[in-house]
Amino acid sequence: MILADKIIELRKKNGWSQEELAEKLHVSRQAVSKWEGAQSVPDLNKIISMADIFGVSTDYLLKEELETEQYVEKTYSESREGAEEKAVRWVSLEESNTFLEVNRKAAGKIAAGVMMCILSPILAVLLSCAGSVGYLSISEDQGGVIGAILIMIVIAGAVALFVSSGMSLSKYAYLEKEYTETEYGVSGMVKERKSSYEAQHTRELVFGILLCVISVVPVLACALANENNDFVMAVGTSLFLAIVAVGVCMIVKTSIIWGGYQKLLEEGEYTREKKSINRDSVLVIFWCTVTAIYLGYSLYTFDWGRSWIIWPVAAMLSAAIAELRKERLRKKKDR
Repeated sequence: MILADKIIELRKKNGWSQEELAEKLHVSRQAVSKWEGAQSVPDLNKIISMADIFGVSTDYLLKEELETEQYVEKTYSESREGAEEKAVRWVSLEESNTFLEVNRKAAGKIAAGVMMCILSPILAVLLSCAGSVGYLSISEDQGGVIGAILIMIVIAGAVALFVSSGMSLSKYAYLEKEYTETEYGVSGMVKERKSSYEAQHTRELVFGILLCVISVVPVLACALANENNDFVMAVGTSLFLAIVAVGVCMIVKTSIIWGGYQKLLEEGEYTREKKSINRDSVLVIFWCTVTAIYLGYSLYTFDWGRSWIIWPVAAMLSAAIAELRKERLRKKKDR
């Protein structure tokens, strides 16, 4: 029995129309019709998918001499008890390479935007303090106003980077939400590239964290050197922000690149189990609120030397919120 006849027989045994089989395989009805009419042959990935869907071995589909169906255990989407059937989206080698390149460029833009946001208060702090101690021929208020204008310009540039990178990645949003399967050769390529990047990822992550830890040293050193000079303390605060900006930039960039590999391989935060938990906009709203509070308080008081504390506190709160959301959604799903 040839492949075309086996497809017809198995499709009819399952009670599916050509349209229904085409939907499960993510192809057109015309493609199924051509397979069944022996006008074309499905590629290897589609044969593997059909073997999974029909619950037979690939040998049975490919070898004409095998007339008896060889049934095998179905995979995740067909056999998981109590689970709703989920459509699996196939990712090609070309699409995977394009995504990794787009993700790498977006990682640089997002990291640069975050760095700009952290660095933005530096000129405001220096100008305000320089005006207050008479180092510049401007008043403290004038320095603050000029600094605030510069902050808005820098933040506007950062927002532009966030928007452009978000738009470039929007077409790949399905990697975070949908179940995916990679076509032949893709998984091996991604694993190889991930393995070659792993050492660099570890170095940048460790070094970025180390910079954030030691960033407070300039502030302490300036306080010990001249605790009564506001401008010296402003310099210390500026150095603190600069070191934090570099460290966070490294962490953000390498984490996004690493996350790209995990998305394609469905690892880490992108496993099928975690994709099955519905995500909402709570954390997005949370971080927008935190940013608004930080900018509002800092621009009103110009207390940049202490307002940065909101970020580590917010990070801990966001982790707690994320875990609470996951637990609540799991309980809702189990009902």
